[in-house]
Amino acid sequence: MANPLTSLSVKLLIGDAKVLIACNMDQKDSVNLAGFTIQCQPPQELAPYYLLNELQFADPSVHAQVATEPANSMLNAPIQKFRWLHVPGLTHQVNKVAYGQYTYTVTPRYFQNKVLLPINRDLSVTAQTQLNPFTKGNIDLGFTRGFTQSQAFTRHFGPKATFKPNKAPLLFDTGVVAGVSNSGDKYTYEDEYTWSGFTAKTRIFDLVNEVINDKSLFLDMCAYDLNEPDILRSLLQLAKEGRIRLLLDNAALHHDTKKPTAEDKFEVEFNKADSKPNGVRSMIRGDFDRFQHHKLLIVSKGPGRAPVKVLSGSTNFSVTGMYANSNHVIVFNDKGVAGLYQQMFQSIWTGQLAVKPFLLTDFPKKEFPFTMSGSNMSITFAPHDEVHAVANLDKITARVAAEKSSVLFAVMGTDAKTSGSVAPALIKLHERTDIFSAGITDSKNTITFYKPSSTTGIRVTGLPGQTILPPPFAEESPIDIGHQVHHKFIVCGFNTPDAVVWLGSSNLAKLGEMQNGDNLIEIHDRDIATVFALEALALVDHFHFRDSHPAPPKPKDKTTPVPAPKKLLAFNLSTDGKWAASYFQPGDLHKTDRELFAK
Repeated sequence: MANPLTSLSVKLLIGDAKVLIACNMDQKDSVNLAGFTIQCQPPQELAPYYLLNELQFADPSVHAQVATEPANSMLNAPIQKFRWLHVPGLTHQVNKVAYGQYTYTVTPRYFQNKVLLPINRDLSVTAQTQLNPFTKGNIDLGFTRGFTQSQAFTRHFGPKATFKPNKAPLLFDTGVVAGVSNSGDKYTYEDEYTWSGFTAKTRIFDLVNEVINDKSLFLDMCAYDLNEPDILRSLLQLAKEGRIRLLLDNAALHHDTKKPTAEDKFEVEFNKADSKPNGVRSMIRGDFDRFQHHKLLIVSKGPGRAPVKVLSGSTNFSVTGMYANSNHVIVFNDKGVAGLYQQMFQSIWTGQLAVKPFLLTDFPKKEFPFTMSGSNMSITFAPHDEVHAVANLDKITARVAAEKSSVLFAVMGTDAKTSGSVAPALIKLHERTDIFSAGITDSKNTITFYKPSSTTGIRVTGLPGQTILPPPFAEESPIDIGHQVHHKFIVCGFNTPDAVVWLGSSNLAKLGEMQNGDNLIEIHDRDIATVFALEALALVDHFHFRDSHPAPPKPKDKTTPVPAPKKLLAFNLSTDGKWAASYFQPGDLHKTDRELFAK
């Protein structure tokens, strides 16, 4: 959308229950630019509101301010960047997100003598879109929020939030009070889970509840981590009714004869509940050569087990996987794809979760292509032999190397121990100056930040750690979550006709592809690639800021005094308009960024 009185144009990129608002304008109109004010009109006759900006002016009193709006309203504190990701439910509509048509009104704001002028609505540009959990044809996507290290999480649940009660039993009640928010409101674990699990939680429970409520449906399930209490209750019910088969990992992380794990405890309860159809136990535990790493829910119908749908992705069916980690799920509402997964499951079941029988089947040797919603896709199933494992990873690496537009990724590990060709390619990716690249991992090696007058890419870490944020940011929750970034996806050329994304449970490492039970999905679809690109972008932006404000390292021994944290200057909005110059400077990543997302 555009306005004839200004060169400002606004482009909306659609994600999963979120939208990227990308702005563009001629350089001449960026002189004395104070930023952008964004107003949102949600659906369902809800009142319009201004989006919020944590950054403010050092002395708001000298600038045009609207007293009826909070200090961090974009009406009083315009954003000084050319794009903004709006996720309903972060600060507005917290209890229940409204989906439907959203209207965004973007207004450029200007300084005069370094003072913010009142808003000039004649310069506004309005754009509309449908904002919903992402569905295209027979494909549904879902994502966890994952932002436990965030102002929004702390604002809702306080700096001392926990994800389960101390010494919680296996099937603890998620409806009990979990804590008190900063505003003094009590919340339950279920409240916390609904906010944190976001659309991934909805997709998972919608599928499980569909099976629970329809006695003609049957569930085949592969699990790695498995301890989410409400899911466990549903699985026990299905076990009693003889409507489930479960392949569950028993590697050392999940099995201990001396100190039983959550999975071990659940196995006991499951076996008690199991009706053992045809005299056969409904659970098999195993680890291939290393891990049973699939995260699968396969739904079938009737006595003949006709395939109906399948859910895959990176999300473990656990408290951490669904509510703390950054993760994704994908649902194929297609009997052909569900049938493929069902046959693969049966081959594992028949082989008793052992690697050798599986390697004798066709599943680890082939790439299984299919077309859905007009797009080409394919699936590979691990563990593979070395030849096929290397070939699958090298295919990704070759596309990354050949990409001419952009690469965005969120991958759990790229440290020195990660085998195969993908990790080294992602580590060196930021050195390229001919494309836009941005990625996040839970590895700390080769972190790179934005550098003015440089088109090199950005690579940050989401590895949980202590961050000292400057004012006006509040202290954030120090929840120990193991991995913040648990995704395994890479997007190439999201805005091009040949957009592609790789996703699924595979860690994109050679040894994992040879030793783990995994599935890797390749999708050539511009809309789906854009959804994943926005997820990567959100994580990179969030942790780019936090990575640049680390706490001082702890002493290696107890006798060394802890260094005093340096005094941090408050972060404030610029008042000279020079912040915008980098977005028009040739050879600057900001310029590449503006042109990539807004043009």
